[in-house]
Amino acid sequence: MRIIDAHLHFSNITSFKDTAANLSKLDYTSAGLAQEYRDANVVLGIAMGLTETKADGFPDYETATPMGLDLEEQIPANVCYCPGINPYRLARQELAALEACLSNPEVVGIKIYLGYYPFFAYDEVYSPVYELAVKYGLPVVFHTGDTYSERGLLKYAHPLTLDEVAVKNREINFMMAHFGDPWVLDGAEVLYKNRNMYADLSGLLVGTREDLQKKLDSPYFFNHLKHALAFTDDYSKFLFGTDWPLVQVQPYIDLIKELIPKEAHEDVFFNNAVKLFPKIKPLIE
Repeated sequence: MRIIDAHLHFSNITSFKDTAANLSKLDYTSAGLAQEYRDANVVLGIAMGLTETKADGFPDYETATPMGLDLEEQIPANVCYCPGINPYRLARQELAALEACLSNPEVVGIKIYLGYYPFFAYDEVYSPVYELAVKYGLPVVFHTGDTYSERGLLKYAHPLTLDEVAVKNREINFMMAHFGDPWVLDGAEVLYKNRNMYADLSGLLVGTREDLQKKLDSPYFFNHLKHALAFTDDYSKFLFGTDWPLVQVQPYIDLIKELIPKEAHEDVFFNNAVKLFPKIKPLIE
């Protein structure tokens, strides 16, 4: 089975480097990613653009829009990306740079970091971004749920806040990253209600294969997620993603396979990403 990783990172972010070295224990380089993808038959990764202007600075209010991928000079050939948005940097010059970026074939969507920046998804500050999403036919990805920084503000990342933006922008397809975890039942209602809302299953855990297995063996840890998946009851709305480098690729694939019915694997691991991100089709043919 071919797999698309619909959520990873390839950015020079201090916390990602520390996580790779000390928690997930992986090689956070282009070579390391390429090897993990080969071993797991991942044919394409969709990275989320993110930058910081000083070490351990994210969420960085000074970094320029659009945020790209800057871990290494050369981006892996089988990685495309969604440029990140800094809502404090959306003046005319930044919006022009964002629009120019969206024309590139390797740019397949737009990423908004709710919770890391203190604006709700429906805030007017993002209106020009949504206009560009419509113009270029691109999906918009939101960070939702727990933030990987204690400087984040959780109320802005709650999945229920996406309902309003989904209703007001029916012509845009949206993806809530991390399914709003731990508020996945609220996320499930937003998915169930809105035909233009999807979710990825990335970033549910951080660590090694052993760390993931401990949580899988727990009688309680995944009850909230299983409840939410059953409530939505529509696996055409979910995409596989790793949030690499927070976890190793193959162990996370094995974890999601345990949580998703076998008959839905082709959709969750491949087909749904092709549907939500139409620009990736030439990249996987």
